[in-house]
Amino acid sequence: MEWNPQTLQFLSQCFLDTLSPLPEPRRRAESNLAEAADSPNYGLAVLRLVAEPSVDEQIRQAAAVNFKNHLRARWAPTPTTSSIPDPEKDQIKALIVSLMLSASPRIQSQLSEALALIGKHDFPTSWPALLPELCSNLDVASKASDYGSVNGILATLNSLFKKFRYEFKTNELLIDLKYCLDHFAQPLLEVFDRTVGVIKSVVTSGGVAANIRPLIESQRLCCRIFYSLNFQDLPEFFENNMDKWMSEFKDILTAKYPALEDGGGDGLTLVDGLRAAVCENISLYMEKEEELFQKYLSGFVEAVWSLLVVASASASRDRLTVTAIKFLTTVSTSVHHTLFARDDILQQICQSIVIPNVMLRDEDEELFDMNYVEFIRRDMEGSDLDTRRRIACELLKGIATNYKEQVTERVSSQINNCLASFAENPAVNWKHKDCAIYLVVSLATKKAGGSSVSTDLVDVENFFGSVIVPELRSQDVNGYPMLKAGALKFFTMFRIQISKPFALALFPDVVRFLGSDSNVVHSYAASCIEKLLLVKDVGGRARYTSADISPFLLVLMTNLFSALEKPESEENQYIMKCIMRVLGVAEISTEVASPCITGLTTVLNRVCENPKNPIFNHYLFEAVAVLVRRACERNPSLVPAFESSLFPSLQMILAKDVTEFFPYAFQLLAQLVELNRPPIPPHYMQIFEILLSPETWKKSANVPALVRLLQSFLQKAPHELNREGRLTHVLGIFNKLVSSPSTDEQGFYVLNTVIENLGYDVIGPYMSHVWASLFTRLQNSRTVKFVKSLLIFMSLFLVKHGPQHLVDSVNAVQPNILPVILEQFWVPNLKLITGSIELKLTSVASTRLICESPILLDPAAGGLWGKMVDSIVTLLSRPEQDRVEEEPEVPDFGETVGYNATFVHLYNAGKKEEDPLKEINDPKHFLVASLANLSAHSPGRYPQIISENLEPANQAALLQLCNSYNLSIV
Repeated sequence: MEWNPQTLQFLSQCFLDTLSPLPEPRRRAESNLAEAADSPNYGLAVLRLVAEPSVDEQIRQAAAVNFKNHLRARWAPTPTTSSIPDPEKDQIKALIVSLMLSASPRIQSQLSEALALIGKHDFPTSWPALLPELCSNLDVASKASDYGSVNGILATLNSLFKKFRYEFKTNELLIDLKYCLDHFAQPLLEVFDRTVGVIKSVVTSGGVAANIRPLIESQRLCCRIFYSLNFQDLPEFFENNMDKWMSEFKDILTAKYPALEDGGGDGLTLVDGLRAAVCENISLYMEKEEELFQKYLSGFVEAVWSLLVVASASASRDRLTVTAIKFLTTVSTSVHHTLFARDDILQQICQSIVIPNVMLRDEDEELFDMNYVEFIRRDMEGSDLDTRRRIACELLKGIATNYKEQVTERVSSQINNCLASFAENPAVNWKHKDCAIYLVVSLATKKAGGSSVSTDLVDVENFFGSVIVPELRSQDVNGYPMLKAGALKFFTMFRIQISKPFALALFPDVVRFLGSDSNVVHSYAASCIEKLLLVKDVGGRARYTSADISPFLLVLMTNLFSALEKPESEENQYIMKCIMRVLGVAEISTEVASPCITGLTTVLNRVCENPKNPIFNHYLFEAVAVLVRRACERNPSLVPAFESSLFPSLQMILAKDVTEFFPYAFQLLAQLVELNRPPIPPHYMQIFEILLSPETWKKSANVPALVRLLQSFLQKAPHELNREGRLTHVLGIFNKLVSSPSTDEQGFYVLNTVIENLGYDVIGPYMSHVWASLFTRLQNSRTVKFVKSLLIFMSLFLVKHGPQHLVDSVNAVQPNILPVILEQFWVPNLKLITGSIELKLTSVASTRLICESPILLDPAAGGLWGKMVDSIVTLLSRPEQDRVEEEPEVPDFGETVGYNATFVHLYNAGKKEEDPLKEINDPKHFLVASLANLSAHSPGRYPQIISENLEPANQAALLQLCNSYNLSIV
C-alpha cells in the first residue's frame, strides 16, 4: 500500500465510517480495512495517517486503535495471519517513538501500547536502538518539565519492563535485565529526583491540582519501574543508592498534597496510587532484602501505620489500604515481629485497622446484590486476597504466628463487643454480627490434607447454637440476607464439628433458604447441603445417608429446581452441583426420578440454545448421568421413560451442532445403550449410523466419547456389526485412530472391544489388514504407550481366540514374523505393563504362549522361551516402581495447535472395567502350574533352559513361587 493522497483519502473515509452509528457503512468499512490489512505497508500507512495533522483527531484516534490491533495480530506470525514484512517493521520502529511523543494524550496512549507490543517481541535483542532513544528523549523532556512526554515514555518503559515481574528466572531474562539496568537505572533515579524537586516547588508555591497531577503520575510510574527492575534480585546500583530511594519513599508516604487530596474528583485516588506503589516497593525489599532494609524499617512502619489508620476509616481508598496492610503483614512474620508485641499496639490494630476493614461497606452490599457470582468467588472461593476484609484478617494471622495467645484474646474480645452491639439494636447493628461471624470464619485454621477447620476464638458448638442457629431458624428467608449468607457459610465451614443430630435438625431450615430471593443466600444453602453430603466419619463412612434426607427429599428437589428459575440463577453452578450430589446419595424412587428427569431435560434444552457456563453445564450432565445410572440400576423398567425424555434433547444437540456438548451427549448415549437388554431398540441404530460416519470423528475432543459409545454398541449389539459392511467402517475408524500417537490408545479400545465381542469366524478375514496397520505404525513411529497397548491387544486376542489363531494370523502378514515380534517387542516391554487386569491378561497370555504354542515349544526356540519366562517372572514378582522406568511421552503438538473444545469425562457415566479372565484368580499360580504341567511331559529339559536364561534374582523368585504353591518344575 503506497502512501499517497488516494491512500490518505481511502483510509480516512474508512476510519470515519467505522465510527458511524449505522451498521451498513460500519460493516463495509471494517470489511475494507480487513482486506487492506493483508497489503504490504498497511501498518506503515495507518501510522502515517495517525501522524497527519490535517486529519480530524477522532479519525486519527480510530486509526491509532486499528494500528495497535494490527500489530497485535501481525507483528509475530501465526498460523492464520501473515507477518508484517521486515522492511516495514524497521520503518515503523524508526517512526513510532517520535510520533508517540508528539501525539495528543489519547493517541499517545494507543501508540505507547503499540510500542510495548513491538517491544514484547523485539526488545531488546531485535531493537537495540529503542532504549537509548527513549532515554535521550526522556532526559530532554524531563529537563524541559514536559511531563506529557515524560509520562508517555515512562508508561512505555513500565510496559516493557513488566516482564521482569512475571517471567521465570532464566539466563536470557537476566541478560535482558542487565541490559535495561545498565541503560536505565541511572536515568530513572535522575528523573525521580528531578520530579521530587519540581513537586516540592509546585506544592510550596500553592500550585493548582492540574499542575501537580502529571508530577504525581510520573512518580507513580517511576515506582512501578523500580518494582520491575528490583523484582528478580537487588541490583548493585539500587543497593548503592538505597539511602536516596528510601528517603524519598518515606517522604512520599508522609507528605500531603492538599490541592489534590482535598480538591475532590479523583485527586486522592491518584495520590493513593503513588503511596500504594511505594508500599509495594518497600514490601518487596522487606521480603527479599530484609537485612539491608532493617535500618529504615521502624520509620516506614510508623509512616504506613499513620496512613492506614486514616485510610481504614474511609469507605474508599482500597488499593492503599490493601498494600499498606500487606507491608505490615510481611513485617509481622519477619524477625522484626517484636514491633507488634505490645498489648496497646495489638489493641490499636484490632480497633483502628482490623474492625474498620472487616465491617461491611456499601460496596460489599452492592456487590452482594448486583453481582452474586463475583461476591461468592471472593467470599467463598478465596479469590479475595486483595480485598480489605481478607487482608485485614491476614494481618492478624501474621501477628498470631508469634503472638497467638495475645491475638486470640484481643480478637475474642472484639467478637464479643460486636455481638453485644448487635444485641443492643439488631435492626441497626446487624453488620456488627456479620463482622463477628466473618472474623471467626476467616481466622479458622484448616487442618492439613482435609476439609476440617478449627478455631481458638470461640467454642464452635456454643457459638453455632447462640449466634448461627437463630439466623438459620429465622422464618423470613429474605430478611438480612448478608447475615443469612454468613450463617450458612459458618455452617458449611464447621460442618465436621457440628454433630449429626444438631445438623439434621437444621437440614429443613437450610432447604427453606433455597427459596430465598437472594442469589447468594440460595447458592450458599445449596453449597451447604452439597458439602454436608460429602462429610465422612472415621473409616471413610458417609455421615449422611439416603435415609437421613428421605423425609424432606421431595421438598429439597422441588426447591432446588425452583431456585434455577430465579432471576440470575438460571445457570447457577452451586444449585446444579447440589442437585448432582443429592441424586448421588438419595434413594431414587419413581416419584423422585420422574420430576427430576423432566426438570433436568428442561434445563438442558434451555442451555443448548446458548451454552455459557461450562461448570454449570458439566454438573448438569453429571446430574443426568447419576440419575440415569442410579434410577435404572434400581428399576430397569425406567429405561424407556428416560430414553423418551432424553432422546429429543440429545438429538437436538447433534442436529443444532452444539459441539461443546457432543462429548457429553455421546457418553450419555453410551450409558443408555449399556442399560438396554438386547436387542437394541431401532432408534439407537440411527445413532450407530452417525457413529460410523468419518465426519463425526474429525473433532479430537469427540474421540474418547465416540469410542465409549462405539464400545457400548459393540458389546450390546455385536451381531449388528456383521451387517451392511459396518465392521469395515469400524475397522476403518480403528485404522485412523491408531495411526496417530494422540489417539492410538482410543484405537486400541475399539479394536479390543471388537476382539472381545465377535467370533474368529467373523473377524478372521480382516486380521491381516489389522496386523498390517499395527506393524506399519510399530515400524514408523512407535512409542512406549503404543507398544504396551499392542502387547495388551495381542494378549487379549490370544486368550479370546487361542495361540494358534494368533500365530497363523500374524504370520500371514509376513512368514515367521511372530518370533521377531516376540523377541524385539514382547519380551523387553512385558515388564512395563501396569494395572491389575492388564497385568493378569498379559502374564496369562505369555504363559499360554510358552506352554501351548509350537513356535516356542520347538527346541530350537529354547533361548526365546527362556527370555519369555524371565520377562513373565519380572512382571509377576517385582513391584511396579522397580520394573517401570517409563519416559514421559512427548505430546503430538502438530495435532493440538489452536483452540479445540476439550473432552470432559463424565464420572457418573463411566465405563465399568471388564475382566476378560474372570475364571483365573491368581496369575502367579497359573504360571507355576502351567510350567509344572509342561515340564512333567519333558523332564529335565526346562530347568536347564531356566538356569541359562533367567537372571539369578528371577530364578530365586520362580523357585520361591514353586515352593509357595507346592509345585515343581522337573
